Amino acid sequence: MIAGLLPDLARDLNVGVPAAGHLVTVFSCAYAISAPVIAVLTASFERRSLLIMAMLCFGLGNVLAGMTPNYIGLLAARLLLALSAAGFMPAASGYAAALGGQGRRGRALSMVTNGLTLAIIAGVPLGVLVGEGFGWRATFFSVAGLAVLSAIGMLTRMPGQRPGIIPTLGERFALAKRPDMLTLLATSLLTVASTFSLYTYLSVFVAEVAGIGPRGLIMVLLAFGLASAIGTWLGGTMTDKWGASHTVTIGCGLTLLAYFVLSFAPALPAKEVTCALLAALLLWGFASWGTMTAQQARLVALAPPLASVSLSLNSSAIYLGSATGAAVGATVVAQAQLCVLVGWRRSSASPPSCRC
Repeated sequence: MIAGLLPDLARDLNVGVPAAGHLVTVFSCAYAISAPVIAVLTASFERRSLLIMAMLCFGLGNVLAGMTPNYIGLLAARLLLALSAAGFMPAASGYAAALGGQGRRGRALSMVTNGLTLAIIAGVPLGVLVGEGFGWRATFFSVAGLAVLSAIGMLTRMPGQRPGIIPTLGERFALAKRPDMLTLLATSLLTVASTFSLYTYLSVFVAEVAGIGPRGLIMVLLAFGLASAIGTWLGGTMTDKWGASHTVTIGCGLTLLAYFVLSFAPALPAKEVTCALLAALLLWGFASWGTMTAQQARLVALAPPLASVSLSLNSSAIYLGSATGAAVGATVVAQAQLCVLVGWRRSSASPPSCRC
C-alpha cells in the first residue's frame, strides 16, 4: 500500500520521498527481527486464536497510522503493524501446511501467498484510488475495517488447530544454523531485496520512464497483481508436480529476464517504452511470486515437524530483504536527486522537473 501512496504521503508529512520510503524499511526490519521471537513466544498457542489476535492488532495499528499527526507517529504505527504481521504470516503458512499435508502442501501454501497477491491486485490499486479521492489516511482506516472483517471470518469459518510439536530453543538454533537452511534463506533474502529496491518506488519509476500518472498507475498495479496471482497459483501447482527446486530455478531465470528489460526500457524509442515496461512488469510479477511459494515448500520439506520455525525464519529473510531493497532504492533515488541538482547548478538552465 505504501508504494502507491508514497508521493502523496511524503508531501503531506513534509518529508522527502526517500524518507517516506523508509516506512517500508522500518516495517521490514521490525518484522525480520520479531518474527522468530514471536514464533517462540506463541509456539504453544492454539493456532486460530493466535491468528485472530494478530489480525485485531493489525487493525489497531492501521487506525493509529490513519490518526497520526506526523512522520514519527506513522513510524511508530508501522512498528505495531510489523509486529502484528510477524505474528500472523508464519502462523498462517504453518496452519495451511498442516491442513494441506505432504501431497498438497505447495497448493495450500500458495493459497496463503495468494492472500498477499490479492492485496496487490485489489489493495494497492484501491489504496491509490481511495488516497486520490479521500487522502492517504482514509486508506489506513479502510484496511482497519477489512482487518476486523477478516478476524470475524476466521472466528466463524476456520476450524481450530492445536499447536504442533513445540521445538526446544536448541532445536531452533540448530535448524537456523544448518547449511541447507541458510542457503534457502539467502535465496529468499536476495530475491525479495531485488524486488523491493524497485517496487517501493514503482510509482515514481513508471512516471519518470513512461509518463504514467496516478490513474494509469492503478491499472499498472492491477496488471502486476493479476500476473502475480497467476504466478502464485502456477508456482504451487508446479511445486507439487515438478518439485520446488525446479520451480525456483525457472522463476529466478524469468525474474532476471524481467529486470534486464526494465533496465534497458528507458533507452528505447518513446513509442516502445510503455509496451516494454508493461511486458517486463507482468513477467516480473508472474515469476517472482511463484518463486516464493516454492521457497516455502522447500523450507517445510527440510524439517516438517519444525515448519513453524523454518517459515518464521523465512519470513524474517523476506522482510530483511524488503528492508534492504527499500534502503538501497532510497539511496539510489537520493543520489539521483543529488546528481540532478548538481547538474542544474553547474548549468545556466532553469531548474529541472524531477519527481524522483
